[in-house]
Amino acid sequence: MQKITPNLWFDGDAEAAVDRYTNIFEDATIGDSTRYDAVSAAASGQPEGSVMTVEFELEGQSFIALNGSSQFPFTPAISFVVNCPTTDEVDELWTELSEDGEELMPLDSYPFSDRYGWTNDEFGVSWQLIHADYIPERKIVPSLMFVGERCGQAEEAIEYYTSVFDETEVGNIARYGPDQPPDEEGTIMFADFTLAGQHFAAMDSAREHGFDFNESVSFVVDCADQAEVDYYWDELTADGGEEGQCGWLTDRYGVSWQIVPSVLQELLQDEDAEKVGRVTEEMLQMGKIEISTLEEAHAG
Repeated sequence: MQKITPNLWFDGDAEAAVDRYTNIFEDATIGDSTRYDAVSAAASGQPEGSVMTVEFELEGQSFIALNGSSQFPFTPAISFVVNCPTTDEVDELWTELSEDGEELMPLDSYPFSDRYGWTNDEFGVSWQLIHADYIPERKIVPSLMFVGERCGQAEEAIEYYTSVFDETEVGNIARYGPDQPPDEEGTIMFADFTLAGQHFAAMDSAREHGFDFNESVSFVVDCADQAEVDYYWDELTADGGEEGQCGWLTDRYGVSWQIVPSVLQELLQDEDAEKVGRVTEEMLQMGKIEISTLEEAHAG
């Protein structure tokens, strides 16, 4: 299992999105799903018995799709870069993912790639498709774009995230030059890095965008025990981060995270609805997840 998994917050169409994505990408699977019980349905406003989450995988990258509400619309602040070994793959994916979507950068040749395009798909999720002939197989990488007041913080954020997680590495960094206004010379045009052995990317953009990070895309951190939950919670809320509910938090840069113990999934998938209801009720009252309290609720 991935240590860090992107969670996509859909406005009730998570199942349709997962079905669409797993038909577009060749290497794709659909995993476990959860449903709203009486307690979580009442708290969220979603119909009892409807699908809450769906796990799925595209090209080796795991995702979770969540049926939420219209509260958090997707923005290009977090997009998914699809590195393709051939230009034909870029073209094929562009045709599928741009259909009924919104083009942000047209499919074309650019100084950094002979085939590249950036689009929001029909659900609002943002994709960057790029020909990268140096990779043997297709790879999907979450990318963070620092805009507005956050522009210029990409390098600092990379340093911060690589100090929090293990198995980290900072890769290539491309910087803006003196003749690329409105971007400031030396800020990051594109950088890649790894957290817990997983690939990420980051960039600054001084252009007018009108969006920022929000909870539409969050990152679920799988924690083995309470010590890990405490560590990531404390580190990611430090120096300006904000605590949320049910294991959610926002870090100092506005990026959303869910700090989740592995045992939670087991407790919530119990066949005893009363036990699950007690666990859910306790969890809804929590900020940081406390495993012992949930296990006590489960035991009754």
